[in-house]
Amino acid sequence: MATGFDRLIPSSMLAVDSDPVGPLWRAAQIFRLASFIYALGFQIVINDNLDKPGLTWALFGLMTVANVWWATGYLVGFGRRWWFVASEVAVSVVMMLSTSYVADEGWVAGNQTWPTTLWVANCVLSSALLGGPVWGVITAVVVGCANFFVKDDISLNFGRNATLLLLMMTGLAVGLAASRARVTHARLTAAIRTAAQATERERLAREVHDGVLQVLALVARRGAEIGGDAAELARLAAEQEQRLRRLIADQPETSTGGPTPSSDVDLGAALRELGADTVKVSAPREPVPVSAHIADEVLAAVDNLLHNTAEHAGSGAQSFILLEDIDDEVVISVRDDGRGIAPGRLEAARQEGRMGIARSVVGRIEDLGGRAQLQTSPESGTEWELTIPLQEGRVR
Repeated sequence: MATGFDRLIPSSMLAVDSDPVGPLWRAAQIFRLASFIYALGFQIVINDNLDKPGLTWALFGLMTVANVWWATGYLVGFGRRWWFVASEVAVSVVMMLSTSYVADEGWVAGNQTWPTTLWVANCVLSSALLGGPVWGVITAVVVGCANFFVKDDISLNFGRNATLLLLMMTGLAVGLAASRARVTHARLTAAIRTAAQATERERLAREVHDGVLQVLALVARRGAEIGGDAAELARLAAEQEQRLRRLIADQPETSTGGPTPSSDVDLGAALRELGADTVKVSAPREPVPVSAHIADEVLAAVDNLLHNTAEHAGSGAQSFILLEDIDDEVVISVRDDGRGIAPGRLEAARQEGRMGIARSVVGRIEDLGGRAQLQTSPESGTEWELTIPLQEGRVR
């Protein structure tokens, strides 16, 4: 939605402005125009009372050219740099200090500096917009000290001289607004990027479903029909098809079309379905209800561990799954009697770019707020202990 300032100086009239503080920069130039008109009126009124009116008009002309240059730089964007803002601060301070040269002590004591405090506040705004509240306050102090030097009177009586206090409050408020705008923009950009990544994952999931899954299903069906050596190929294709389906599914699959993602699942019953000749499952007789999301992630992690056992633990290795229901968490032990994992093997696999365990097991459990602990040594098997808190809710 366009603001009042953007209607006066619409961004469409300028270069593409991707700066999150762009609207504030444009608003500051509206203030610059208003303060310049005020400075011009002040100059017309007081010029005849100065010692060097001609020189003051010459300085005012230079100030006018500089004012247009700064406004252009900040509006277009090329001036939003430290060297550009520093030049504005330096020129503004020099203009203030010149008051002591073009006017006598009596005039200086009874008036503000000839560029006017209102116009000089522009450099405070520029510093605050570029550097945040700290640099806004620092610039305000520099300008305030220049004002004290001109008047030769350092006074902290803000009831009589509130210039410094007002400039500091201006730098602080505008700087905080600029910093908050940048933080909000960064968070919004991150959210948009995350949404785009999620959309891309959905697209890839559709591609996998329409391509790879159909091929695997065809191989499984045709291999089973042919028999012989092709039957083993069919079995492997069917396993991979199920893993891919669980990976990209919007909800967990059950043999009866079962629970939706928001319903509860008996984790014990779900684990028992993983039982086989080489997989023994022990779970409480009573249901262990957990949310469908937790069940889906846990089953995927356990399935990955069983697959690793079948692939790497050695021929004939047995797996043992134990489910324990402990207050507000469940503990799942997945143990095998295979050859174990050599020290440093998991870290070496990670460095090689093979992230199966890290992503499919540890990552899944940690995403649930739990922890995955490994105990293993060569020739003594492997045991994973998966502890999952149940904050997502359950039915007792």
